Amino acid sequence: MESSKFLSIDPFAWRSILTALASGSIVGIERQLRGKPVGIRTSALITLGTYVFIAAAATVNGSTTDPSRVIGQVITGIGFLGAGVMLTRDGIVLGVTSAATIWALASIGVVIALGYLLTAIKLSLIVITVLVGVDLLEDYSEAFTRGVHRKLQHWRRRNNGGKSPDGP
Repeated sequence: MESSKFLSIDPFAWRSILTALASGSIVGIERQLRGKPVGIRTSALITLGTYVFIAAAATVNGSTTDPSRVIGQVITGIGFLGAGVMLTRDGIVLGVTSAATIWALASIGVVIALGYLLTAIKLSLIVITVLVGVDLLEDYSEAFTRGVHRKLQHWRRRNNGGKSPDGP
């Protein structure tokens, strides 16, 4: 067997697959380093899976085929995956940021399927900026820890034996 045929993954592209894995991993590393759900493997697989579904839909021929409908179905399916990481404890909903991250990762997979590989990498960096940047703002100013965020910090301290989640 010819090596080029063996390495061929038509109708998909290796550059797109590698971009999907890199984009997901960029976000996944941040989540995993902070001990959050949706780490490296999950993030990479979300972007890869979304890319494959959308790219495959674009190759289906027929007058009734509409790749935009597949995008809608992927978004719906990702919503169920996101709902799986959310839970309620003592009246506080946890995991919403992880669910939103899953949603953003799927959108990056769509961008890759549309052929915007560099944009996908940039979007991954923007997601990281939001995730890390808001945490820095919360550490910097008490104003960012009002309302439900204050309740969450109180809950974390109470369940950590009076200690802050970041140390004594």
